[in-house]
Amino acid sequence: MHINETYSDKHQSDSTSELPERKPRPEWLKVRAPGGENYTRLRTLIRSHTLHTVCEEAHCPNIGECWNAGTASFMILGETCSRACRFCAVHSGKPSPLDLDEPQKLAETIQNMKLRHAVITSVTRDDLPDGGAEIWRQTILEIKRLNPDTSIEVLIPDFNGDLTLLKIVIDANPDILNHNVETVPRLYKQVRPKSFYSRSLNILKESKLQNMITKTGIMVGIGETKEEVLDVMNDLINIKVDILTIGQYLQPTQKHLKVERFVHPDEFEEYRQKGLELGFKHVESGPLVRSSYHAEKHV
Repeated sequence: MHINETYSDKHQSDSTSELPERKPRPEWLKVRAPGGENYTRLRTLIRSHTLHTVCEEAHCPNIGECWNAGTASFMILGETCSRACRFCAVHSGKPSPLDLDEPQKLAETIQNMKLRHAVITSVTRDDLPDGGAEIWRQTILEIKRLNPDTSIEVLIPDFNGDLTLLKIVIDANPDILNHNVETVPRLYKQVRPKSFYSRSLNILKESKLQNMITKTGIMVGIGETKEEVLDVMNDLINIKVDILTIGQYLQPTQKHLKVERFVHPDEFEEYRQKGLELGFKHVESGPLVRSSYHAEKHV
């Protein structure tokens, strides 16, 4: 049975019930509430190792589908981000101390899950001198040690543009390096006030120069125009990005930026076709697409 609110709506309803209602979502954005035997098993396994997933922290609408398929996107370096992007559901504030056992615990969990492809992301840790790069390195190497047949996709922060920190991650040799530009340049101050479009492009450009398969994602429905999306696609193809994801922005709570419009599936298909024409090797474009959606197919 379909429900009238996505998982993220339901997850937030108690804490925001006194605030004005958000605009109702169209049929193509309604998903089933998460559940099922494999979903429950995976959730128990993750929590028993005190790990975090971006699936839960970002209130991903695809959590039920992905977890029942035996896939998950793990989040390292804690659950509190040092930035406060106005689109993001991940908690922001003063980060907790590092869990130095996290790389091993995550590698063991991936081993127990028998994953063929693992997606790892993190909160941004501007409070750390290395931005968490060393934990990133240890995590990738430990996953490789215990899971030699598992491909690894990393969705990294911008490390404040420090390319020496980026190289620490790249030298650990992940299979795909993902860094999201998230939105169009005009909206950066509104959407990502502590980030810079040019900095994110440079992270992707440098990663490609170091022979990585590169990937990035953008949200739509947050105030951008179609022309601006196409301009971003051209910027990305000019630095030889391989994989592009495009998905609908969904407001996590009423405290976050509002949805300006719900983009019709036909427009997402236009973006997909245009991206392939421009030369991206793969384009995942749709209302419920997120960075790690169908990530195992992108390798």
